[in-house]
Amino acid sequence: MKFLTVFRKTLREMSRDKWMLGLTLAFAPFFVFVYWLITAGGSTTYTILVINHDAGVQLSDGSSFNAGEGVVNAIAGITYADGKPLLKAVPIASQVEVEPILRNRGAAAFLLLPENFSQILQDLKGGDRSVTARVTFGGDLSNPYYMVGVNLALTAVDGYVQKATGQQPLIQYDEQALGASATRSEFETYVPGTLVFAVILLIFLASMIVAREIETGTLRRLQLSSVTSLDLLGGITAALVLVGTAAFALAFLVALAVGFRSQGPVWLAFLVGALSTFSVIGLGMVVASFSRTVSHAFVVANFPLGLMMMFSGVIYPLPVVRLFSIAGHDFGLYDFLPPTHAVAALNKILTLGAGPGGVTYELAALTVLSVIYFALGVWLFRRFHLRTV
Repeated sequence: MKFLTVFRKTLREMSRDKWMLGLTLAFAPFFVFVYWLITAGGSTTYTILVINHDAGVQLSDGSSFNAGEGVVNAIAGITYADGKPLLKAVPIASQVEVEPILRNRGAAAFLLLPENFSQILQDLKGGDRSVTARVTFGGDLSNPYYMVGVNLALTAVDGYVQKATGQQPLIQYDEQALGASATRSEFETYVPGTLVFAVILLIFLASMIVAREIETGTLRRLQLSSVTSLDLLGGITAALVLVGTAAFALAFLVALAVGFRSQGPVWLAFLVGALSTFSVIGLGMVVASFSRTVSHAFVVANFPLGLMMMFSGVIYPLPVVRLFSIAGHDFGLYDFLPPTHAVAALNKILTLGAGPGGVTYELAALTVLSVIYFALGVWLFRRFHLRTV
């Protein structure tokens, strides 16, 4: 019964602090909406600067042939599965104009087509295999868009050359996408990580609520009523899981409202969200164990927050640093962070359409880590703040 008393008390206190509760619930949906605005609700279009020096050639039938213009059209013809442009070809007069645009990251890369480009393609079409077309490309290699943009552009050039010359490649590649990954917009690929990010932010609320009990002296009064650390932290955790799941649900609803489509069971995604909420709150309890004031808890919580943001795949994918295997699954260095498994599970459910059987490992890992971190939080809290209980 004391657990329920703490649970109700925590909910009442959070409801009174409308700013903190409101920001906790609103930040995640706001973050999803901002991502939608950043991607314009769709996907990134990579700009390719094309310096077309091709002079073209006059054909025997009197018509003209300009392969440079064909390349520009081929680049512009590269689209996503939904027909939205993937590449944008922008004609540029000279290489001198290219550098300032690339320095300011106004484009992903540039292509330079030689003057004899059309003539070389005609020679290749006629069977002369001794000629070579030299296409120059480049850009800012530190720009994360460079490799994607230039590879797609060169693929477009290669495809156009094959079509124009009638020469077939030695190897034919066929791409097979998993699930619905080929039809996902860029915004939709960000949604799983964004939902987990919403849960990660609960570490502030969790650590600060517990620290407030210590700072205001409420903890001592609770000790007099024989409340155990398990009752106190369990009641607070239950209230926070409720708030965290609500924040997850609001963020998910906003994603649906702006065009997100789930390929797998939504209830399973919510289960992952609830488990990840529990695990993050457990980390918050660990932080609170080393804090005596709300401000101290806020500062200390930034460290695990940074770890979870940078090393769990929420923002960008990380290479696997394998430590050992569990039931055929590699357990990596970053897998000690619960959000790592939450991101993997949500990607499988929301993008690849996986069911419970497809995320069994991730659910088990989330459950085990959640219990471990919560138990650690209870033990540390009892050790540092409830020694007499």
